[in-house]
Amino acid sequence: MSKLDVAAIQADFPILSRKVRDGKKLVYLDSGATSQKPKQVLDAERDFYEQRNSAVHRGAHQLAEEATDAYELARKKIAKFVGAQPNEIVFTKNATEAINLVAYAFLNATLKAQFGKPLPDGAQKFILKPGDEILVTEMEHHANLIPWQELADKTEVKLRWIGLTDDGRLDLSNLAQLLNSKTKIISLTHQSNLLGTINDIDTIVKAAKAVDALVLLDACQSVPHMPVDVRKLGVDFLTWSGHKMLGPLGIGCLWGRSELLASMPPFITGGSMIETVTMEGSTFAAPPARFEAGVPMAAQAVGLAAAVDYLSAIGMEKVAAHEHALTELAIEELLQIPGVRIIGPTNTDNRGSAISFVVDGLHPHDVGQVLDNNGIAVRVGHHCAWPVCRRYEVPATTRATFYIYNDDSDVFALRDGIIAAQKFFGVSK
Repeated sequence: MSKLDVAAIQADFPILSRKVRDGKKLVYLDSGATSQKPKQVLDAERDFYEQRNSAVHRGAHQLAEEATDAYELARKKIAKFVGAQPNEIVFTKNATEAINLVAYAFLNATLKAQFGKPLPDGAQKFILKPGDEILVTEMEHHANLIPWQELADKTEVKLRWIGLTDDGRLDLSNLAQLLNSKTKIISLTHQSNLLGTINDIDTIVKAAKAVDALVLLDACQSVPHMPVDVRKLGVDFLTWSGHKMLGPLGIGCLWGRSELLASMPPFITGGSMIETVTMEGSTFAAPPARFEAGVPMAAQAVGLAAAVDYLSAIGMEKVAAHEHALTELAIEELLQIPGVRIIGPTNTDNRGSAISFVVDGLHPHDVGQVLDNNGIAVRVGHHCAWPVCRRYEVPATTRATFYIYNDDSDVFALRDGIIAAQKFFGVSK
C-alpha cells in the first residue's frame, strides 16, 4: 500500500495496544480530532519534568537555563518543520487561540487608533475602518469563523464568505467580487476537517495580494499530514495545533511574517511580554515574546518538538502518500455500500484523509455507537463545522480520519462496522 512500516509505527504508540468495549482491538479513526502520542513524545515531556523542570526565561539557576534552552530549541525545530524562522513562531495553547490572537490584533489596533494611543510601526494594516470587509469560507471550523464574527460585531466591518459547490469544493466563481479592495484579511482552512477538501491556496493568495489583503491559513488538518512550507504557500499567517500531529495537548502555533508580528499589538498581557513597566504605562517586547504572556508551556513545546522529530524521520511526503492510499481505499469501499453517501469529494484529487459520511435511515450517532461497540473510534456530530452540515442538509455526519498508524485492515474494519450498523438497525439494502 505504501512504504510505511505501519506495524513498527503502531508499536511506538502504547495506547494502540489496549483493548476497548469488552476486549475488542482498538481501531482509532479519530486523528482529525486528536492524534495518539508515540513513546518518543511521552518520554520527551516526562524527561523535561524529571530533569529540567523550571519556569523558562526566568531565574538564573541551572534548571532555569536548561529549561529555557530546551524551550527555544523546540521553537527552532518546529519552525524548521514548516520552513520558518524561530522568531516567527508564537506558541499558543491551541490553534483557536492563535486565530483569536490575530483577530484581536485588529480589534486592539482599531481601538487604540480611535483613542490616539501609540501603536507599533506598521500597525495601519490592522486598523479597521467603516466599510472594511473580512472574508472567510463556508467550510470553516468554528475556530476560524466565530472569532471573525465577533470582530465584525465589535466594529463597523462586514463579514463575507466564499460558498461551497455541491461536490464539497470552494466556489471561486465570484472570488473577484468577494475579495476586493475593501478586504482586510481572508482567513480560511487549508484542508477541511469535515469534507477533506484541500483548497486552492495559490489562486486565493494571488487574488488577496492583488488587493493588498492579508491571508491567514488554518493548517490544523494539513501540517500533520503533508509537507507544508510557509514561504511556498505565500500566506501571511499560519496556525495549527500540536495535539493533532502526535504532540501534547495544550500547545498550538502561530506563524506570522516577522514584519507583521512586529506591527501587531499584543493579545494577552502580563509577565514576560514586556520591555519596560511603570505605574503610568508599559512597553512591550519584540515578537514572539510579545505574544507569550505568563509562564509558557515548556514541557509541551519539548513534546511537540519530539513529534516533529518523529514525523521528520518518517518523511512528510511518505506520510501524505500513505494517507492518500488509505483515503482512496476507504472511499472505494464506502461507496460500494448501498445507502452510504460521502459528504465531500468522492475522489482523491486535492483531498485529505477526513471522510465524513451519512447512512440512509440512520442518525450518525447511531452509526458511531455501533462502530464504538466494535472497537472503532470515529467522530460523530457537526465537527465544529455546523454551516457545512447545513449547506449539505444533513444534521450531522460520521467521520473517519486516518493517520500514520492506520492500515488497510482499519479501512475494512470501518466498512464492516457500517454494514453491521445497517443490519443492527434493519436498514440494509
